[in-house]
Amino acid sequence: MKFGVNAFLWTANFGPEHFDLLPKIKENGFDGIEVALIRPADFKAADIRRALKQYDLECTVCSVLPGELSLISADSSVRSKTVAHLAECFKATAEAGAKLIAGPLYSPVGLLTGKRRTTDEWKNAVAGYQELTPVLAAHDVNVCIEPLNRFETYFLNTTEDAVKLCTEVGHANVGILWDTFHANIEEKNPAQALRSTAGFLKHVHTCENDRGTPGSGHVDWTGVFAALRDLQYDGWLTIESFGFALGDLSAAASIWRDLAKTPEDIAFEGVKFLRSSA
Repeated sequence: MKFGVNAFLWTANFGPEHFDLLPKIKENGFDGIEVALIRPADFKAADIRRALKQYDLECTVCSVLPGELSLISADSSVRSKTVAHLAECFKATAEAGAKLIAGPLYSPVGLLTGKRRTTDEWKNAVAGYQELTPVLAAHDVNVCIEPLNRFETYFLNTTEDAVKLCTEVGHANVGILWDTFHANIEEKNPAQALRSTAGFLKHVHTCENDRGTPGSGHVDWTGVFAALRDLQYDGWLTIESFGFALGDLSAAASIWRDLAKTPEDIAFEGVKFLRSSA
């Protein structure tokens, strides 16, 4: 397996001014860093690729949809703009040297209609991803679709539904990002749910039930690691948490208190736990 850390612990907008973090990340046992790509025009892909090569680190990409975009919208023009946006994100991911982009790339995080997901919304998501598969294949990039907990989306909450979505899209470059934080809320048996991703699991986010240091709370890590071994998973285990005072980002992630002595303690203590357990 490879061990990564999301740059959200330090910044919402990773760029050249943050490259001095890279040697510290390398020294503390990580194989790579996960960086956010929200708008391709603002993403310093070439600079990131060069810096990672300098420090012998790899890269994965995470993303969310800006508020004006949605793959499941009833408005066909919005869906078309979203497909075009995601295509540019996939190209930028490849330019940065990354092989995967992950996140809830179907509707904006926090969008709640007060109603359940509709059949039309589901069909729109499937059709949107099917339209994007040639771009993924051309750039050798995987998109990893993330189910979120019910307080952040109504569209995709469970592993079962994520498997169903990937099955209907039906392409090797479309898979699942499985996140211990969200699964701890939505799954009755997270380890059993994780096993059900066989053939679709492409990325794993690891953090504790309170978004703190892996191993410090009540996530069923024994079950999670047993399931990963059963799946013969050899991809990334990436610690995803958030800085404690990063303004809008911390607020969006509902970080209302310090989860450790410092945000980077979550990473540097967490990776020790992951390496000793995986």
